[in-house]
Amino acid sequence: MSENVDVVVIGAGPAGLTASYELHRYGIPSTILEADTQVGGISRTVERDGWRFDIGGHRFFSKVQRVEDFWHEILPQEDFLLRPRKSRIFYQGKYYDYPIKAVNALQNLGPKEAAVCIASYLQARVRPPKDQSDYESWLVARFGWRLYRTFFKTYTEKVWGVPVSEMPADWAAQRIKSLNLGNAILNAVKPKTNQKEITSLIEEFEYPKYGPGMMWEVCRDKVVAQGSKVVLETKVTKIRHENGKAYEVVAEHADGDVEVLPATEVISSMPISQLIEIMDPPVPPRVLKAAHGLRYRDFLTVALVVPASAVSWTDNWIYIHDPSVRTMRIQNFASWSPYLVKDGRNVLGLEYTVFENDADWTASDEKLIEQGKQELDRLGLVKYLDIEAGYVVRQPKAYPIYDDVYAANVDVIRGWLTDYASNVHPVGRNGMFRYNNADHSMFTAMLTAENIAKGTDHDVWTVNVEEEYHEEKASSGAPKPAGSHGTGRDAPVLSRKVLDAARSRVGGSH
Repeated sequence: MSENVDVVVIGAGPAGLTASYELHRYGIPSTILEADTQVGGISRTVERDGWRFDIGGHRFFSKVQRVEDFWHEILPQEDFLLRPRKSRIFYQGKYYDYPIKAVNALQNLGPKEAAVCIASYLQARVRPPKDQSDYESWLVARFGWRLYRTFFKTYTEKVWGVPVSEMPADWAAQRIKSLNLGNAILNAVKPKTNQKEITSLIEEFEYPKYGPGMMWEVCRDKVVAQGSKVVLETKVTKIRHENGKAYEVVAEHADGDVEVLPATEVISSMPISQLIEIMDPPVPPRVLKAAHGLRYRDFLTVALVVPASAVSWTDNWIYIHDPSVRTMRIQNFASWSPYLVKDGRNVLGLEYTVFENDADWTASDEKLIEQGKQELDRLGLVKYLDIEAGYVVRQPKAYPIYDDVYAANVDVIRGWLTDYASNVHPVGRNGMFRYNNADHSMFTAMLTAENIAKGTDHDVWTVNVEEEYHEEKASSGAPKPAGSHGTGRDAPVLSRKVLDAARSRVGGSH
């Protein structure tokens, strides 16, 4: 079969490499083209001067057994560390357990503040906002203004870049659903009355000892050993198509050489908006407009080297709810794996979600490192003079943004591909414009590989986003219907008008 199939895979992230590996089960090699200097995509591990940085923090946990089996087929068990799951909220110099625990919350808030929060909560329950169509009013009605401003407003706006008051109420953020501080405090006041068990998260997870990039570097080696090619620093510039099918992929190497590859099947994990732009002949204007209409949120990590003794907390990361700093979350890389750090030192990764025209995105590394050092000091986490070095990692198009026209735009693109390039298969987060996790991306690639090799008709677009948080412990109950293998995350559907206004505001700010 491999003699009759020329598969070109665009992108060597989790989706692309999984697709290539799965195709080898059927004796089908592929050529993988990757624009970056290394494999792994957003799941790569960045190395600078011997320090290793995970981009965003990747817990290896999945409800899809096939994905779990894949991970352990790639790496031997001795290459995995079993890590305790610990993430807390850091606010005004104190750590709040997540999910919220009543005793911990009361101790941190103190009797006076707890009483104010309860009063605010009760007032909101008695006189809730009349219009609860926006997310802010929805939250206030359930928690009161005091708790809303403390535990919801700042962090949510840092992540999405738009006011909470402009976000839709029909979206219940997964990390907020369990953060019911109002109930926690009231239950603590009346400990024997109507106690409700807070949904617990997984307590531990596996993690490759040298970071998630280790998984994909080994996967690359395995597919190459089986006969596939992985070509780095190579940008796909054209996908030629005719009679409803793609037949050639044109790629440009780092040295400027151009290569033309025949293709009977194309698996693409590149941003679907860019995929449409490189079609040859060009797509109609309405399809191009749909591609240009897709929006993304970009991601920055400022990694700061500090003495190991300077970090007292053992969390994998902490959520930063302080409005006086821009960072939204801080990774503690030594708590992910001691193999990421060295020399009696630790590395803290300050994370920022931005837009590509944001002044933070375009700032120099030196300026961002200085900002990060000042923020760590201001938060009281590490003294400014104790910070020894810094590095900046930029990840463009890290998060697809769901706005009120994105679904229609994706439908236009999917319809055109079905009619004019039916052998081009979008997979993964950016490939499908889906706000999901690595395991979800891998599962779409697995189904696509089956479709190519076995002639099956899996619809990868029906791999759903599940309602429950992906790291919650599995609960008993009726099995989910076939095809409900959702491992993605929910995201708010934002107003395009509000989103574009936010993008224009940050262009010259900070």
